[in-house]
Amino acid sequence: MKFVICKTFFCLAVFCLCLSGCQRAPETESQETDSFILGFSQIGAESAWRLRNTQSVQDAGTAAGVQLIYFNAEQKQENQIRAIRSFIAYQVDVIAFVPIVSDGWIHVLEEAQYAGIPVLICDREINISNENLYAGFIGTNSRQEGVLAADFLVKKFSVNDRQEASRNRQIRIVELSGTEGSSVAINRALGFRELLAEYNDTAETPQFEIIYSASGDFLRSKGYELMSLILDSNIEDIDVVYSHNDSMTLGAIEAMKERGIRPGTDIVIVSIDAEQAAIEALRQGEINCVVECNPNQGPNIIRLASLLAQGETIPRITYMYSRVFTEWDDLSLILPRGY
Repeated sequence: MKFVICKTFFCLAVFCLCLSGCQRAPETESQETDSFILGFSQIGAESAWRLRNTQSVQDAGTAAGVQLIYFNAEQKQENQIRAIRSFIAYQVDVIAFVPIVSDGWIHVLEEAQYAGIPVLICDREINISNENLYAGFIGTNSRQEGVLAADFLVKKFSVNDRQEASRNRQIRIVELSGTEGSSVAINRALGFRELLAEYNDTAETPQFEIIYSASGDFLRSKGYELMSLILDSNIEDIDVVYSHNDSMTLGAIEAMKERGIRPGTDIVIVSIDAEQAAIEALRQGEINCVVECNPNQGPNIIRLASLLAQGETIPRITYMYSRVFTEWDDLSLILPRGY
């Protein structure tokens, strides 16, 4: 008995020292009998989408009576690794985290496996040779998001929809990419290029060309800075801005307006996420297409984590349902996003 008590106090001490940035989600007054402890590490709070994603997990955890330990990594992988090690020391039942980048997780996942704690990867995928180090992935299909963005452009700039004077020329695209090394940035770029390359190989006109691509780190401020740099440089005849998330898109729109450019009219804009602000910009004609990345992953995360806590297996990949909103839709039918 003394050993158990000492071990408990040791784990609590480690937890208090290491998790200075952690919060517990509010707990319901009556916990379910099969309640478990979930350690959840989020990458940060850089956008309305990310805040909604976090809130979704916290709300679902509260509703299910889960003891949720939350950690904000503040966009630093080393903080996230430290949080995961603290979850291990605290002996949580399940670990779930949103990986900031794809690589660099082998050692800490080996530590979780050695401790017998299953790991659920959320929102962003990881690149790892031994996939047995984690139980499964829950999130959106970021590669398909890139495909859907490109598909809109193919339809938008198809010969039948183009004026005669602007046929027979290349469609020049500027890409605002997400965080370098993150799976979503890699896959949204890959899917986008795959479909456009397929179209370019089979169609005479128009031809699509990415003339500039740079990382805006999913931040509105960097989207503004990048677009300002591009517009103030010698890059001319920009037809399209393809942005990996709404925050960068909104920053880019701000830069365009300052220079008298009409976003959505002078330059076609395709964005990913579907935050409320982006939907409003779509309604106002300042964005032409928004591919949804569903942030409401909380219920599925809690459901999958509950199965893991009971020793069950889960699907290797669970994709969230997402939609595409375009300028051709009846935008009055789009319900408030809530984020």
